[in-house]
Amino acid sequence: MTMRQYFVITSIASLAVLLIVAIFWPPILWVLLLWAFLTVVGVIDMHQQSHTIRRLYPVLGHFRYMLEHIRPEIQQYFVESEIDGMPIPREFRSLIYQRAKGARDTRPFGTIFDINRPGYEWVNHSLVVKHLPTSHPRVKFGGDDCLLPYMASPLNISAMSYGALSKNAIMALNKGAKIGGFAHNTGEGGLSPYHIEHGGDIIWQIGTGYFGCRDLKGNFSPELFQKTATKDVVKMIEIKLSQGAKPGHGGMLPGAKVNAEVAEIRNVEEGKDVLSPATHSTFSTPVGLLQFVQQLRDLSGGKPIGFKLCIGRKDEFLGICKAMVETKILPDFITIDGGEGGTGAAPIEMTNSVGTPIRDALVFVDRALIGVGLRDKIRLIASGKMFSAFHILRALALGADTVNSARGMMLALGCIQSRSCNTDHCPTGIATQNPSRNKGLVVTDKSQRVANFHAETIKNLIELVGAAGLDSLEDLGPKHINRRIQGSEVKTYGQLYPKLDSGCLLAAETRPKDWVEDWEASSAAAW
Repeated sequence: MTMRQYFVITSIASLAVLLIVAIFWPPILWVLLLWAFLTVVGVIDMHQQSHTIRRLYPVLGHFRYMLEHIRPEIQQYFVESEIDGMPIPREFRSLIYQRAKGARDTRPFGTIFDINRPGYEWVNHSLVVKHLPTSHPRVKFGGDDCLLPYMASPLNISAMSYGALSKNAIMALNKGAKIGGFAHNTGEGGLSPYHIEHGGDIIWQIGTGYFGCRDLKGNFSPELFQKTATKDVVKMIEIKLSQGAKPGHGGMLPGAKVNAEVAEIRNVEEGKDVLSPATHSTFSTPVGLLQFVQQLRDLSGGKPIGFKLCIGRKDEFLGICKAMVETKILPDFITIDGGEGGTGAAPIEMTNSVGTPIRDALVFVDRALIGVGLRDKIRLIASGKMFSAFHILRALALGADTVNSARGMMLALGCIQSRSCNTDHCPTGIATQNPSRNKGLVVTDKSQRVANFHAETIKNLIELVGAAGLDSLEDLGPKHINRRIQGSEVKTYGQLYPKLDSGCLLAAETRPKDWVEDWEASSAAAW
């Protein structure tokens, strides 16, 4: 007897028995109704053609799919340890929650990390601890051609678009930025009313779709760009070349999230998937990129202009460096996105196996700019898994001037890492356009949590710098971060990545051997 035959026979027999019993004992009617419902579900399962398991195991097959949906929650709350959860371990999720809520964030009984494992990292402290000012440190963005420089926080909100995030999430992030005095990157989805409602400083990101500054055909519109870029709330403009979540892939906002409002802001069709091309249509060479930088700087009235990318082929970035030397046009900043991925959903191969991880990418870009003699004129922003003060300290030591955090800020909003950002079913109302879900996110409460997380993290960053015996963030360098290689072998990042001499890449006789192949393959005229 097959499962289907068994199901039909037992269901009919059980219904008959329950019906007879219900005649003499009415309370069992509820059981009869439940059984009838399950029978209907079972019949539907046997006749549908999409799921083999449901056809073979009617009703019971549903439990498999239910468990599949709740498995991540079971995993992170009942199975994983404090340090082995991915992509963000519970140790750091808890740290962010505690700092956001203003709760105790100290840990008793020593570290839970295996300090003897290869890859363990630490900063050496000094016996001469410096007591640094507790005031919020600032980093100046704006080179020689910038007329309106911006004094930025060492920690800011990374790019997350309205549409991918709910309006309440955007407002909470921006209000938190206003309270804490740090910047909020819009993501490539355009500058929405919710980004500016509370007056937090804005970094406006321009992606390949040119949302917010495009004509009806999707081409860049100088007039629309100038109208937005000259707003007082916009402090810097960032051109997105690629992102760590899906380098070389472009972006996609599911049609389920493209409501009438999102469509109006982006100038796209409601209810349809919104695709951002993998590359820009306004330029196609390193020189063209820098000319676009200059055009945006002029149109914005002299605000800091930079670009963001995930490092892939080294010769292509070196081509940009050559273009800087040739044209004398410099970006005010470069944002380096780690290949570890971020809040954006992407094909699994892109997330897992494409793009240079943030530490390697950061060291490469820092050394490349030193090699062409331009490092002191361009600020570097690091973006990728920045959750604690040590993460920021390490990035600054490896070459960053400031860092951006996306997932850290989402956790401060209340994200539970359900990893349903691309389904429009986010349980916390952060990554969804469903009104019944996002209305549960209270802007006043969550904005304060974002500000709290930022303030406590900066406070601990300053304390770490002082504990290392340093006077300021600028004193940090690769020599301050230690990494266990194997067993008792320990090296600093300064030993792992020897610094280049300024301008050494520009002459063949001073060019390091391991840079020759990529340098010779690079071109300012083509990628």
